[in-house]
Amino acid sequence: MDQIIVTGNGPLNGQIPIAGAKNACLTLMPATLLSEEPLTLTNAPRLSDIRTMTLLLQSLGAEVQALQEGQVLAMSSHDLTSQRADYDIVRKMRASILVLGPLLARFGHAEVSLPGGCAIGARPVDLHLKALEAMGAELDLRDGYVHAKAPAGGLRGGLVDFPFVSVGATENALMAATLAKGTTVLKNAAREPEIVDLARCLQKMGAQIDGEGTSEITIQGVDRLGGATHRVVTDRIELGTYMLAPAICGGEVECLGGTIDLVSAFCEKLDEAGIHVEETPNGVKVARRNGRVSAVDVTTEPFPGFPTDLQAQMMALLCTAEGTSVLEEKIFENRFMHAPELIRMGAQIDVQGGHATVTGVDRLRGAPVMATDLRASVSLILAGLAAEGDTVVSRVYHLDRGYEHVVRKLSGVGARIERVKEQ
Repeated sequence: MDQIIVTGNGPLNGQIPIAGAKNACLTLMPATLLSEEPLTLTNAPRLSDIRTMTLLLQSLGAEVQALQEGQVLAMSSHDLTSQRADYDIVRKMRASILVLGPLLARFGHAEVSLPGGCAIGARPVDLHLKALEAMGAELDLRDGYVHAKAPAGGLRGGLVDFPFVSVGATENALMAATLAKGTTVLKNAAREPEIVDLARCLQKMGAQIDGEGTSEITIQGVDRLGGATHRVVTDRIELGTYMLAPAICGGEVECLGGTIDLVSAFCEKLDEAGIHVEETPNGVKVARRNGRVSAVDVTTEPFPGFPTDLQAQMMALLCTAEGTSVLEEKIFENRFMHAPELIRMGAQIDVQGGHATVTGVDRLRGAPVMATDLRASVSLILAGLAAEGDTVVSRVYHLDRGYEHVVRKLSGVGARIERVKEQ
């Protein structure tokens, strides 16, 4: 098993290219199941989660080829052999549930294992199932699988009113509704850029969708969808993560391919903390203003609010801020598991339920730490950039699910970081 060793060594300067969005790509890939014609995705990130989704689609009989060193995914579902997504693959990643809606809409039946993924709370699939039921689906949960069946004639349009915002459920319902008979309205729908990206890809395939990016999306079902070529949107979480690198240890870094509108609420908090952010013709440039950063309070919310997927990284920054910050996690429970590891590095953090109070210290100290989930893993690396001595991060397989070439990208702007085999 690999480890990453980070040695704090002062300011970072240069450029970091930002990849296509993992969460968008994982949603776009199942869209191939909706059509017999090819779907090609460009700007695809090269991550273990993408490989897992590739294996899942291939297990259903889809053709998936990774071209141009994995940055282009050429897919075709013209000759599927199965509508059953097995536990052995699905258990590795929660996004696997996104094959349910497309399979059900196109074939009228599907069997999908209940998913796995990071241990950051229950994240139930109830809203996915209720959305499909609103389109007439008959669902039976038994033996760890969702057995889904559409009514005679296929899914039909319906009203889906989500009791709370769910990105995954919005995505599943959106895909299923494209082939349903009649009109489907999704109320209290997620507004994330990944939802907009999915809608635009589906529109290229012939779907009739209005309202993407708002809380109410209307889909007029069509008889069939065609093929398309679509560029995956920039990864706003990777963007925010690398924007924090110069914020934590000084210097000036330009994140290539990024735009402020993807992370506007996050940028507002950086400005409040004393970090200068400006958009350039090629991306987003970040530099820390003079002195220590200032403490800020952060509450995670659905888009366009502060992203839960940047909460752990923001905590790493606030560990060395001047003053006391309060972070409130309103999206997922159990998402402060990185706090004990940061405490090992000298941070002062008190977690009470969904609140974490962080009192900034002058300097963190390098220590052996362990990643508990994807975003926690990169927060520890960021903390290591600002720490005295070596920080050794174990269980970095979490990192490979969401960040490509972390060592290469950070060392390219001057960080002392290496990946080694665990002794």
